[in-house]
Amino acid sequence: MQNSILNQIQSPTELRLLNQKDLPQLAQELREFIINIVATKQGHLGASLGVVELTIALHYVFNTPTDELIWDVGHQAYGHKILTGRKAVFHTNRQINGISGFPKREESEYDAFGVGHSSTSISAALGIAIASQLKGDNKHHIAVIGDASIASGMAFEGLNHAGVTNANLLVILNDNAIGIDPSVGALKQYLTNVKKGTQKQDNIFEALNFNYSGPVDGHNLEALISELNRLKTIKGPKFLHVITTKGKGLKQAEKDQVKYHAPGKFDAITGEIIPKTKSGYTKFQDVFGETIVELAKLNENIVGITPAMPTGSSLKYMMEELPERAFDVGIAEQHAVTLAAGMATQGLIPFCNIYSTFLQRAYDQIIHDVALQKLPVIFCLDRAGLVGEDGATHHGVFDLSYLNCIPNLIVFAPRNEVELRNIMYTAQLGLNKPIAIRYPRGTGNMLNWKLPFKPIEIGKGEQLKQGKNLAVLSVGTIANNIANTIENLEVSHYDMRFVKPLDEELLHDIFKKYSTIITVEDNSVKGGFGSAIIDFAAKYNYKNTIKVKGIPDNFIEHGSVDDLQRLVGLDVNSLKAFFLKFL
Repeated sequence: MQNSILNQIQSPTELRLLNQKDLPQLAQELREFIINIVATKQGHLGASLGVVELTIALHYVFNTPTDELIWDVGHQAYGHKILTGRKAVFHTNRQINGISGFPKREESEYDAFGVGHSSTSISAALGIAIASQLKGDNKHHIAVIGDASIASGMAFEGLNHAGVTNANLLVILNDNAIGIDPSVGALKQYLTNVKKGTQKQDNIFEALNFNYSGPVDGHNLEALISELNRLKTIKGPKFLHVITTKGKGLKQAEKDQVKYHAPGKFDAITGEIIPKTKSGYTKFQDVFGETIVELAKLNENIVGITPAMPTGSSLKYMMEELPERAFDVGIAEQHAVTLAAGMATQGLIPFCNIYSTFLQRAYDQIIHDVALQKLPVIFCLDRAGLVGEDGATHHGVFDLSYLNCIPNLIVFAPRNEVELRNIMYTAQLGLNKPIAIRYPRGTGNMLNWKLPFKPIEIGKGEQLKQGKNLAVLSVGTIANNIANTIENLEVSHYDMRFVKPLDEELLHDIFKKYSTIITVEDNSVKGGFGSAIIDFAAKYNYKNTIKVKGIPDNFIEHGSVDDLQRLVGLDVNSLKAFFLKFL
């Protein structure tokens, strides 16, 4: 039996001492190590398996960390983490107090730039490369970006600038024709034609003043190392087109690349996914996905839009049933929002489904292109609140704050599946302004949620429980934690539902009845729902005691949602202890 090479690698320094003929064995061991850990600990699988050879070649050829290596998004950086001193702790990946699932500057000197959202690598690497020039440092700067990420506007902006510099920048396109879902758009078709050898037009990257080479087989270590060594000798911006297979080395992951992007637990030997225990409850994304199909069949003006998340948002149901009215626009949140705005000017009813954390990338478009013009775009913000193991880059804990200050915008948080269904129904009946509907990742707790549609009165909250002395106000699904907390407490509970407009009539009643008011939300305490209640109190000169519970004013790391709720004091036990102080 061969001795393990991977066990001898503590850092790329040891890797670079290996004989090149031993690298294929290292690639096999690295793949097996990733598969064995992710099979039980879960995480992103397919992307990292696809770049095993590329990862080894980059650290073998370049003098990292002096040479700066930046992984776009970071889904594909597991091999990088294992080879750069984190093998012994890799089993803690994405768990509370463990290592991050994405490159993170404070975690390792080999993580040149923190990432989590796509299409930032070229701009960051160019910035570092220009800084090196100004400081007189002679080193290499490499950005590894996927074919789905390079179609984003920000990646083009980076390429456009880099092409008129003489920066020592190497952009590597990891071309596997898939992001989380299959890549879309004209650039994807161009890259497909390049691979087939049928692309007749000028090379788009050479036209942007990059020295282009490729396509190269991303699983051929000898070819990769040879080409990377050649590119080290070429000055100015360079572009290497590498063809890889997402999920390489695990048959099922190669075959079903969408499912094995982040498959959950699976059998490391057979590759079969271990079925999760079915709760009988429906994911909020599926409530959205099934409801929009139902509504679209009744209303021919409804269209659906998602930026590269048809599976994650469940817009795929509409894409399957009504393909001409559902649009995956690729990783292009800004375009998605303004596309929806354009459609709305023509009487269409666009449901623009974007993860809460990704809508941040289109903030200017929400303000200028939608709200300023009072266009009735319906924003459906999936993954709002704490999302769990993806951590700080993915938590949707700022949306109530960044949306609340925008004029002409309705902001609603359903506490359950029926409320989500009914607000979607209400929105498509016709509003004279845009609405943002935010809901969490994961399931609700209703078995029978497909009830007949009922309109929701805009700006109206409701009382859920009557108590004495103390009133708790909440928005969204955190109401479930509160209900469990106050079951045996003399506490009143109100679901305000709308953060904007607030139900001022109900609030006046609450402020007159209760001396102490506690607000609870799974959003930042800065500028969110609680802040809106404090603003109301100040506006009308109320002197009640108001306490705000939510996400504290710091970035929350990764861990299960239950762990993170305990960490920030939003779990049932923490809330109970907090409420009892005021009873």
